[in-house]
Amino acid sequence: MATGTHTVEIPVDVQVVWDYVSDLEKWATTVPAYKEHEIINDKQSIWTFEGNVKGIKKTVKAQVDITEWNEPSNIKFELKGLSDNFTGSGHFTAEDMSGKTTMTCTVEVHAGGLSGAVLTPIIKWAVPKVATRLTESIARKIPVLS
Repeated sequence: MATGTHTVEIPVDVQVVWDYVSDLEKWATTVPAYKEHEIINDKQSIWTFEGNVKGIKKTVKAQVDITEWNEPSNIKFELKGLSDNFTGSGHFTAEDMSGKTTMTCTVEVHAGGLSGAVLTPIIKWAVPKVATRLTESIARKIPVLS
């Protein structure tokens, strides 16, 4: 299993962070390797990622299911590979710190099946970078909107 966690402090109230993070359309394109997404309903979406790893171009589709939605501080989700055999989960948390907000993003991914042995080293390399880049990208965009 690969895990990535990253925390940032954002100089805005926790409600401003929630207003941004709770609207998927505002930040979807900031996910590293993002290609497109399709909203199925308010709890489910399909994401497509495309990237190059060590010279190999790869397109990955994943189903994202929101499992918990607690305003203004917590969003939990589960991942299921549609194009590859993997599962995962993650969450965003936002904590009020006297007018500032500490936001943390955690993502865990586990590759399964026969391809798991091949995918695991790539996932272990990529997942921490994805968590960091996503969290930093969201943090950069939030103050602009406030």
